[in-house]
Amino acid sequence: MQIFNTLGRALQTFEPRDAGKVGMYVCGATVQSKPHLGHGRYAVVFDVVRRYLTYVGYDVTYVRNITDVDDKIIDAAKAAGVTTEEIAAEAAAAFAAAYDALGILPADTEPRATEHVPQMIKMIEQLIERGHAYEAGGDVYFSVRGFPGYGKLSGRNIDELQSGARIATGDIKQDPLDFALWKAAKPEEPSWPSPWGDGRPGWHIECSAMSYEYLGASFDIHGGGNDLVFPHHENEIAQAEAALGIDPFARLWMHNGMMTLGGEKMAKSTGHIVDLLDAVHKYPGLAVRLFYLRTHYRKPLDFSEEALADATASLERLWAFRRRRPGPVAGPPDPTTMESFSRAMDNDIDVAGGLGALFDAVREGNRRLDAGDGADPYLAAYAEIVDVLGLAEPVRGFEEIAAGLEALGAGYDLDGLSGAALVDALVARRNEARSNKDWATGDSIRDGLAELGVIVEDGAGGSAWHRG
Repeated sequence: MQIFNTLGRALQTFEPRDAGKVGMYVCGATVQSKPHLGHGRYAVVFDVVRRYLTYVGYDVTYVRNITDVDDKIIDAAKAAGVTTEEIAAEAAAAFAAAYDALGILPADTEPRATEHVPQMIKMIEQLIERGHAYEAGGDVYFSVRGFPGYGKLSGRNIDELQSGARIATGDIKQDPLDFALWKAAKPEEPSWPSPWGDGRPGWHIECSAMSYEYLGASFDIHGGGNDLVFPHHENEIAQAEAALGIDPFARLWMHNGMMTLGGEKMAKSTGHIVDLLDAVHKYPGLAVRLFYLRTHYRKPLDFSEEALADATASLERLWAFRRRRPGPVAGPPDPTTMESFSRAMDNDIDVAGGLGALFDAVREGNRRLDAGDGADPYLAAYAEIVDVLGLAEPVRGFEEIAAGLEALGAGYDLDGLSGAALVDALVARRNEARSNKDWATGDSIRDGLAELGVIVEDGAGGSAWHRG
C-alpha cells in the first residue's frame, strides 16, 4: 500500500509501527458553531481510510478529538450571551448528527480538550525543562528558533517566516515566531490552575498531548485538512518532538483537500459556506458521502447542487442493483472486481478508482440478471466494496414499517432480521412462492409491502423492490 506522506511530499510504502496494528489520530471539530460541508469531507475521507485499513486486516485504533476550548468558542459564547460549555455542547451535537447522517463510524476514542488539561500541562513542563519554552507574564511560549526541525512538514524555513512576522505593541514574546502553549486567564473566560497561574491551553498543544496520551510515540497516521499543515500540524510536531525527545512524532501525515464554493475555500470565518446539516436533509446523507468520494482526497472539491443531485442518482443505481436479487448471496466475490478495487485503494486510497470497479461490477451484474444468468459473484463484490466505502443502503429509515413487516412475516423464519434485510427476505419468499405457482402468497406479500411503502417490481431476473 502506497500513501502520500505530507512529511517529505512523496508516496511511501505504508509500514505501521507495530505489526498488524495501526494508530490513527485525526484533528476533529472545533465546536464553536454548526458544521459546514467542508467538515464533512475530512470526516468521510478518514472514515474510509480507517475502514480500508480494517478491511485489509489491520487492528485500527482511531482517535478523533473535539476542541471544546478555544478563542473562537469563547468569542461565540460572548456574542450569544451564554457559556462556552453551552456553545460547545450545541455545536458538538450538530457535528454528531452530521457524522451519523454521513455514515461515519464512531471513533474508538473521542477525547475533549477540556478533559485533558493535566496532560497538556505536563507536556508544557517538559518543554520548559528542556529549554524549548519559557514563561512570560502568566503565558508560556514555545521557542521556535530553539527547535532545529521547525518547518519540515510545511516546507517553510525560519527566514521566510521571520520576514512576515512582527511583535505587536504590548507583546511579551521573546521572538515574533514563538507561539502560545498556555494563556493566562482573562475575566469571564474558562481557566484551569497551573504552575504559571490560572489560564488555559493554547490550541496547538491540545493535539500533541492527546495523541500521545492515546497512541504513544511515533504513531502511524496523523490526519486532517490541508489548511492545518501550517501552523497547527507544524507546531504539533515541534512541541511533541521537543518535549518527548522523539522523532518522528507521527510516521505518516495525510491531508485532504479543501471544499470550495465557486472556487473559494469554505470557511466559517468568512461565512462562505454550505451548511452540512442542510445538505444531508436535502439529499440522502450517503449521497453527500458519495459526492465527497468521487474526487481524490488530496484534490480540492467544488460544491454544486448538480453534483449532489448526480451523486444521489448514482447512489440509487447502486442500491437498485442489490434490490434486484433479495436474500443471501452464495459464493465468493468476483476476483477481477476485487483486484481492481484493491489496486486502486492501495494507490494512495484512490477511492474514485475503487468506485470505478464497483460500478463496473454493477453493470456486469445487471447484464447477467437481465439475461437470467448467475450474478452472485458481482453481488458479493458489491457487498464488500460498499461496506468498505460506507455506502451500503442503511437499515435506518425502516423503523416506521418495522411493526407491519413483523406482522406480514408471520409464519416465516425471519427471526433476527430487521429493516432492509427483512424486506429482502420477504421478497425472496415471494419469489419462491411464485416459482411454486403459489400466486396467492406472492400477491399477499406484494400487497402487504405496498401498504407499508415498499414497492415490488417483477422482471426477467426476479423481483426487485424500492421504497414508494
